Amino acid sequence: MRFIKFADQKTEAVQRDVAAEDIIDGSPDQQVWSHFVSANEGFKSGMWDCKAGVFRGPMNDQIEFCHIVEGEATIEIPGGESFTVKAGDSFVMDNGLQPVWHVAQYVRKHYVICPVSA
Repeated sequence: MRFIKFADQKTEAVQRDVAAEDIIDGSPDQQVWSHFVSANEGFKSGMWDCKAGVFRGPMNDQIEFCHIVEGEATIEIPGGESFTVKAGDSFVMDNGLQPVWHVAQYVRKHYVICPVSA
């Protein structure tokens, strides 16, 4: 059993490559700081950031809680509805959601990802 305090983590950033077919516009360079990964690697938590770009971020077989700590993004969901999220905002993306992220400059978030059994 562990207690993980994000601020105390010395985790190195890892470049996260967005699949070419998911990039819609720009070069949405992304980094991830994994602060906790469960033994079966299903439950994950950490920090993520992204530079300007537009990309798909499918929620396949997972649910994700997000808390924006810096910057801003607009998240478009199927049906045309969109939500602007900025520092201080928290939200959940449910399993099966197929969001499109529009990052004008930069966004950083804490995330918690829970697997969903098929």
